[in-house]
Amino acid sequence: MSVQTTPSTGTSVTRTGALTVALLAACVAFQLNASMLSPALVSMQRELHTDQAVIDLSQTWFFTAAALFSLFLPRLSDIVGRKRILVGMMVLMAAGSVIAAVAPNVSWLFVGRIIQGVSGPTVPLCLLMLRSATQDPRRYGALLGVITAVNGGVAGIDSFIGGYFTEHFGFRSLFWIMTVLAVVAAVLVSAMAPESRPAAGTSMDWAGVFCIVVAVGAVLVALNQAAGLVGAFDIGTLLVSVLLVALGAAAFAGFWAVEKRAAQPMVEIVHLRQRATWAPLLTTVMTMTGIFAVINGIVPAYVQAAAPGFAVGPTEMSLIILTPYALLGWVVGPFSGRLAPVLGYGNMLRIGLIGSLVALAVIAFLGLSSLPVMVVGTALLGIAYAGTANIMLNGLGIVLSPKANPGFLPGMNAGAFNLGAGLSFLVLPAVRQATESLGDTRTSYLIVVLAGFVVTLAALAASFLIPRPAEAETLR
Repeated sequence: MSVQTTPSTGTSVTRTGALTVALLAACVAFQLNASMLSPALVSMQRELHTDQAVIDLSQTWFFTAAALFSLFLPRLSDIVGRKRILVGMMVLMAAGSVIAAVAPNVSWLFVGRIIQGVSGPTVPLCLLMLRSATQDPRRYGALLGVITAVNGGVAGIDSFIGGYFTEHFGFRSLFWIMTVLAVVAAVLVSAMAPESRPAAGTSMDWAGVFCIVVAVGAVLVALNQAAGLVGAFDIGTLLVSVLLVALGAAAFAGFWAVEKRAAQPMVEIVHLRQRATWAPLLTTVMTMTGIFAVINGIVPAYVQAAAPGFAVGPTEMSLIILTPYALLGWVVGPFSGRLAPVLGYGNMLRIGLIGSLVALAVIAFLGLSSLPVMVVGTALLGIAYAGTANIMLNGLGIVLSPKANPGFLPGMNAGAFNLGAGLSFLVLPAVRQATESLGDTRTSYLIVVLAGFVVTLAALAASFLIPRPAEAETLR
C-alpha cells in the first residue's frame, strides 16, 4: 500500500546537493518568521500603538498556528506529496507576510502571523524529503545539522538584518523580506525537489485531525487566556480557561476513540503509548519552553533597556547577541549532526542540554550585570542549544518515527517545537510580569531566566526516558 513515487536509491551527489539547497531555502524562509523579528519587538510595540504583552501574544499565536498545522500536514504530505505540501506552505507564508507588512493595526498583524503559521512543519518535512534522498547515515547527519541549525537563526544574518532594517526602515520592511524569500523558496522547491508520496493511496483520517487540532488548540487558547490572570484576576477569564481545558480534554478523548476505530488512523494508539513517542515530544516542549523566549525575547529586551539593561540599539544588539548565537549554531550543527550516528542522538542531546543549562546560569548570575559576559553566555547557548540540542531533537523525530507512518512523529515533534516556543513566550513573560512588583527590574529578569533554567533541567531529566532508535524498533 505504501509507495514511493520517486525512488531515492541511486540519487547522485549533485542531485542531493540541489535538493539540499532548495530545502535550506525553505527552512531559511520559515526561520525568518521567528528569529528576524526578535530585534523588532520593541519597534512593533511602538509603531502599532500597543504594549509588549500584545506583541508577545502575536508571537504566541504564530507558534500556536504553527503547532496546530504541524500536527497533520506531514501526514497529509505522505499521502498527497511532500513537495506539493511544502510549496503550498511557502505560498501561504508569503501571503501571511504581505498581510503583516501592510497591517494597519495589531489585529491585522495577528491575521498575518496566523497565516504564516501554516508553515510550521517546514523543518521536519524538509528532513523527511532529505532522508529519502540520502542513504549514508553520516552524510544525512551532517546535512541534517546544516538544515536544522537554521532553527537557531540564519547564521546570525537574520537578526542583524532584522535590527538594521527595523532601525532604518521600520518593522514592516522585515515582512517584505520574508515575502520575497518565501516566494524564492517556493520556486526552488518546485524546480529542484523530487516528489515523494510514501503513503499514496491511503485515506487521510480527517476525523482524527479535527479532534487533535481542537484538543491542542483549546488547551493553547486556555493557556493564553490564563496568562492574563497574572496581571489582574478576573473570574470570567478563569471560567473561560477552565471550559477550554475541559473542551481540550473531551476532544482528546474523542481523538483516542476515533483512532481506535479508524481503518487507516492518523496515529496508531499503540504508538502514542510508547516512550519512543511521548518522551521526545515531552523533552522538545520543555526544552523550547525553557530556552526559546530567553534568547529571542527576554535577553534582547534586557540588553536594549536603558535601565537596568545596557541601552544598546537594535542593530548593535543583534550584532553582539543574536548573531554570534546563531552563527555558532550554524557552524557547530553539521559537526554535531555527523557525530549523532556515532555517539547516539540521545547522548548528543544530553550534552547539548547540559551546555544550555551552563549558558543559562552564566546569563542569569553574571550576564545581567555585564554586557561582555552576556555575550559569552548567549554564544555558549548558540553552541549548546542551537548547534546541538536543537539538532538532536529534530533528528530524533525522524529516526524514532515508525517506518509504516514516517510523517507521524516528525509532525508531532514539529508541533511540540512550536507549542514549546509559544508556551515560552507565554510563560516566561508572565513570570516577568508577576515579579515586576518586587520593585527591582534586574531581580525580575533574574527570576525569569532561572525559571527557564528549571524548565530546561526538567527537559534534561525527560531526555533519559527517550529510547535509542534500535531499542524503539524492538518495542514497537
